[in-house]
Order: sequence, then C-alpha cells, then structure tokens
Amino acid sequence: MWEARAVEGRGAELLEWARAQAAVLAVEPVRREILRAPQDRVLVMTWWDAGYDDAGLPELPEPEPGLITRAVHRWRFESVDGG
Repeated sequence: MWEARAVEGRGAELLEWARAQAAVLAVEPVRREILRAPQDRVLVMTWWDAGYDDAGLPELPEPEPGLITRAVHRWRFESVDGG
C-alpha cells in the first residue's frame, strides 16, 4: 500500500502521477486499485502473487518534493481472510 498527500490544490495532479507510475511497474500486480480521499490524499493498493517478505516487489517512487506535503507512506500487508 502506497499513500501520499499532495500539496493543497494539486490532488488531481498527484492522482494522475500515481496512475502513470502504477501503470509502468516492472512487474504487473495481480490487482491494483487507486483511491483518493479528502485533503488531496492518494492511495495505491496492489495485490501480488508473492510472499509477504518478497523484497523483489516493485514500489511506486517518491513524487517530486513540490507535489507532496510529506514523505510517502508505504505498508505491506498479508491477507488472512478473503476470497
């Protein structure tokens, strides 16, 4: 999971940037979902056919500093219940 907060008023630009970056990952995820939230936040969730600790999975990079208000947050989760 990748989450960033855009500089005020640049949420649409960050959303488009994230879409473009997610489309060119070195490996295609099983599933990808891109979401937005108030305060110009963008979230990219990817599902992989790989282990939790697989260090070889690609990550979205940091956007240019003028586009975001703070460093990107990244988390990895493992499915425990789901279909």
